[in-house]
Amino acid sequence: MPAITISREIGSQGDSIAEQAAQRLGYQVVDKNVIEKVFIQYGMIDFIEVYEESGFWARFNPQRAEMINMLNQIIVAMAHHGQVILLGRGGFALLKGYADVLNVRIQAPFRLRTQRLFEQQGFTGIPQAEEFIRESDMLRRDFVNSMYAERWDSVSAFDLVIDTGKISTDLAVDWLEESVKRINLIHPDTMPSIQSIQVDPVLADSISTVLDKQAA
Repeated sequence: MPAITISREIGSQGDSIAEQAAQRLGYQVVDKNVIEKVFIQYGMIDFIEVYEESGFWARFNPQRAEMINMLNQIIVAMAHHGQVILLGRGGFALLKGYADVLNVRIQAPFRLRTQRLFEQQGFTGIPQAEEFIRESDMLRRDFVNSMYAERWDSVSAFDLVIDTGKISTDLAVDWLEESVKRINLIHPDTMPSIQSIQVDPVLADSISTVLDKQAA
């Protein structure tokens, strides 16, 4: 079954769209918390702490190299497992070009994102919400731009780009559902399938265990 990657700007309603699409399709959402559970099975217990550390992904050291290698293996293995929606982590850049992976970008105008966060998260004022968004955008941009050839904000890297300033979440979910149905029917001969990749069986078992527990 196809996998979906979603790259989203904070305040774009990307998380809500991912959750609703997963329910509609019978998929599971894979975010950093799910990925951390796989890291923990390999004795790497500080994934989220390191992931959110400012500037970590721009530095070059053995810890960074080890974590990047493991993260990429997990993302590929998750996509190979199928029926997952991968939130963030640069999944679109790593999995671009596979016939059975739908790469989606969800965005919205800065002013609208600011207003949404101000109303939803209890900021003391608009300037505080704006600063929070800028920091989030910078962290996500640094992560992708330092690891992959694709740029975090390059719309050409995606199969589907949705602006929730104009497109409702319901319509966005409809588009994702219809796109997955079409992927099931069309597999271009010129594009490889994620299912053709050889995944380490131990890692595959770890991922199945984590996803089974999440589904239970």
